[in-house]
Amino acid sequence: MAERVTICVVSSGRADYGLIRPILDALCADPRTVDQLLLTGTHADDRFGSEADGRLLADALVPMPLDGDDAAAAARGAAAVLTGVVEALERMAPDAVLIVGDRYEILAVAQAAMLLRLPLIHLGGGDVTEGAIDEGIRHAVSKLAQVHLVTHAEAARRLRQLGEEDWRIHTVGNPSLDSLAAAAAVPDAALEGLLGRPVGADNLLVCFHPVTLLPDGGLAEFRALLAVLGELPVSTHLWVTRPNADPGHEALNRHLDDWAKEGASGRANVSIHAALGPAYLPLMARCRAVVGNSSSGLTETPSLGIPTVNVGVRQQGRLAGETVFHCVGEAGAIRDALELALAADLSGATNPYGDGNTVPRILSVLTSLPERDVLMHKRFIDIEAPGD
Repeated sequence: MAERVTICVVSSGRADYGLIRPILDALCADPRTVDQLLLTGTHADDRFGSEADGRLLADALVPMPLDGDDAAAAARGAAAVLTGVVEALERMAPDAVLIVGDRYEILAVAQAAMLLRLPLIHLGGGDVTEGAIDEGIRHAVSKLAQVHLVTHAEAARRLRQLGEEDWRIHTVGNPSLDSLAAAAAVPDAALEGLLGRPVGADNLLVCFHPVTLLPDGGLAEFRALLAVLGELPVSTHLWVTRPNADPGHEALNRHLDDWAKEGASGRANVSIHAALGPAYLPLMARCRAVVGNSSSGLTETPSLGIPTVNVGVRQQGRLAGETVFHCVGEAGAIRDALELALAADLSGATNPYGDGNTVPRILSVLTSLPERDVLMHKRFIDIEAPGD
């Protein structure tokens, strides 16, 4: 690699921006690296929440037009991302591209890097989410990538099963955990300024996204969840983030809005946000629990010592620690799981996704990349399977 390596870091929306921001900060501060930021996906669409500082920092912004709420609209949006990202990467000419996870628009970014013969560094490969199309996308991106930054040992083992060479796989942890201590220390006044209202003594964070492998997109699960949350006392404040841009989000949003308006004057204890941005982790640190089907409840929340009620099948198969209480998407099961979670003693719990020292490990990998020709020529490593 070049003496000073240029890394283009890509974010597709609010879900991964918190993961990449500490990496960007580290790249900017290191004299051995040049950082670039490419934003795509929903960053240009205020319906799904914007990351204002990301827009200011971005070297390129590639919009993803969504002209509907179905799979075809998502496919058309991803095609536009492919075209736009190719043009942006040609102009930016990085030494390598770093992407996160499993979004359909991220698959388009991976395809662009492959066709431009740019080494691809993939953060978050090897995880399992059997209830969403993300599962297949994540594994596909892993096969296109030349370097793997994984968050836990089980993920590293799965990549070896996919035939990836061991020297390409680096177990680093989850980079967003590096930001948790600072997030938890944000003063109440600063957090309330971001939220636009006071933070009470009893708070729940609610994050539910479409379930793309269910025929109804997870609407029945969401209805059951909101029914249970509606039973809670008004002294419990519910901080709700709107669903992401997966197909099915419009139906979830309509039901959320209708539910929030119920009663003579609506639900005064409910705050709905397109995205919480820099308020997300500080608010999470002040909540008694996280409820829904977001990956953050499994990967980040455990480090704060608070429980997660993981509803339904979206995160099925993903590694989860003892702070996570799984339940099917039915009202009775959700009610029971929430009761157990809020009563649980989690004082000795640990987070299987890392120790809060991930970014230095990632920086070590990025500043010692092999030459491009070495990276680009991949071998498939066969593993003897039972019965062979």
